[in-house]
Amino acid sequence: MWTADRWKEYEVLDTSRGEKLERWGDYLLVRPDPQVIWDTERVHKGWKKPNGHYHRSSKGGGEWEFFHLPEQWEIHYDDLTFHLKPFSFKHTGLFPEQAVNWDWFRQKIKEAGRPVKVLNLFAYTGGATLAAASAGAAVTHVDASKGMVTWAKENAAASGLSEAPIRWLVDDCVKFVEREIRRGNHYDAIIMDPPSYGRGPKGEIWKIEDMIHPLIRLCAKLLSEEPVFFLLNSYTTGLQPAVLTYLLSTELKSFGGHVESGEIGLPVRETGLILPCGASGRWSIQ
Repeated sequence: MWTADRWKEYEVLDTSRGEKLERWGDYLLVRPDPQVIWDTERVHKGWKKPNGHYHRSSKGGGEWEFFHLPEQWEIHYDDLTFHLKPFSFKHTGLFPEQAVNWDWFRQKIKEAGRPVKVLNLFAYTGGATLAAASAGAAVTHVDASKGMVTWAKENAAASGLSEAPIRWLVDDCVKFVEREIRRGNHYDAIIMDPPSYGRGPKGEIWKIEDMIHPLIRLCAKLLSEEPVFFLLNSYTTGLQPAVLTYLLSTELKSFGGHVESGEIGLPVRETGLILPCGASGRWSIQ
């Protein structure tokens, strides 16, 4: 398992009864996690005094309960700064387990020894965009939500990357890729972090099981003659690491290179276990 274990301002403190206790900077949050199916004793004192608790509803969705939590605060990862705020369906605006992938492709960008153009699809609040830009890449950031793109710009400014070569685009990812193919544009690297289900800015429906393979096939047409890497993330239970390997190997075989896939996870301080947080497939030329 690839583990995001270099955080200093974030950690999973404990897990039990369908929930995880996390420290986000100076604040403790309790959030539901479908992987936590064990019922163990809640020893950590933070369970009793969190700053925020997301309660899942039996009817679907849920709501936050707050205890002395600011509307917004920030945490850091290396030279990156992220603004956090609890919002719909338990999220805070950051997936900290992705840091293990940021470290991987940052190294790939630096090792390339040349300018690298990166396309980040389903780019959310910009964690991967900022990581790539801080390593020296020129990034095209695409997300269907105007609010998420605005949030990502705020994170870039907080990280000192306002002047970095980042294109910010509010667009449906599939339609954007199709247009880029027609335009004849190419990228040296592609990052793709699609949701299991979603809608584009004009109501376009996205269902990952039906659409991920055709999109990877399209994205392969956008790769330059000397591509550096392709990263595919999945939080969908049915897309296991072996499936990600097959998808990438099938569509990128003409480029050569190497594919590896695995679970990504976060260490749990109280137990020493690793909490699974989805899977990633990584293709690289070396």
